[in-house]
Amino acid sequence: MASDKKDKKKTKWSVRWRNKYRLVFMTDDTLEERFTFRLSRLNVFVALGTLAIVLIFLTSILIAFTPLREYIPGYTNVGLTKKLYRLQMRTDSIERDLEMKDRFIQNLKDIVEGKDLPGEIRPTKDTMKRYGDIKIKRSEEDSLLRLEVDNQGKYALYNMEKLETAGQKKSSLGSVLFFSPLKGVITNGFNLVQKHYGVDIVAKQDETIKAVLDGTVIFSTWTLETGYVIAIQHGQNIISLYKHNAALLKKTGDFVKAGEPIAIVGQTGELITGPHLHFELWSDGNPVDPKEYIIF
Repeated sequence: MASDKKDKKKTKWSVRWRNKYRLVFMTDDTLEERFTFRLSRLNVFVALGTLAIVLIFLTSILIAFTPLREYIPGYTNVGLTKKLYRLQMRTDSIERDLEMKDRFIQNLKDIVEGKDLPGEIRPTKDTMKRYGDIKIKRSEEDSLLRLEVDNQGKYALYNMEKLETAGQKKSSLGSVLFFSPLKGVITNGFNLVQKHYGVDIVAKQDETIKAVLDGTVIFSTWTLETGYVIAIQHGQNIISLYKHNAALLKKTGDFVKAGEPIAIVGQTGELITGPHLHFELWSDGNPVDPKEYIIF
């Protein structure tokens, strides 16, 4: 009996969901039928479920592929991540450039003060460059050029390394015409062992010091040990330094011509014994003896 009741309930439930109902649309005045629909509960449930799924799908597409998602809390701008990545790479590159400039200025100060230069420092990785995407491939023209250069020196009857060690390689400074910075007497010459990278020229007080070549002033300031100092960058990677001056006539960034007054002879700084000019000449980052190229 109990099982029969359960079966009746199941059949009644299924019958109720499948029972047909008529939905009629009529005019209010004439009671004329306009539309008629035959529906069941199951059909209505399936129709509403399908409509809900379609609406959810369309809403997801709108959120994922249109700018409308920017108005939903939790979503950010579509291009904001790319912009942040580019800004981060540019910031790293700017920081790297500033570090290199600071290192360059510090090296100049060390040269002016007569300190030893630091060893080779490996450059930091530039994040603006994607090193993994760089592919080095030798072209056919490059291979032919390398082969031609190798063949030219294969049958040479001399050895360039031996010529250089024998002192037969002429310095590039020999062809440069320098202007004398000051006429006077040299009291202390160039000596690498004693770390005296220039010559001391004694002259009268308040004598004018002149630039040896055309160039740009890269350093013009006061230091405790060497007093008023001025440094000029010339062509062919040549730098000239003038120390212990009484006054400086040029500032950093000024362009000067050869023979143009740049400072006044004095006796400033702690490392001073009288009015004189300490003059240094640097080529390719190495100090050279000024007496070999300039007549004082």
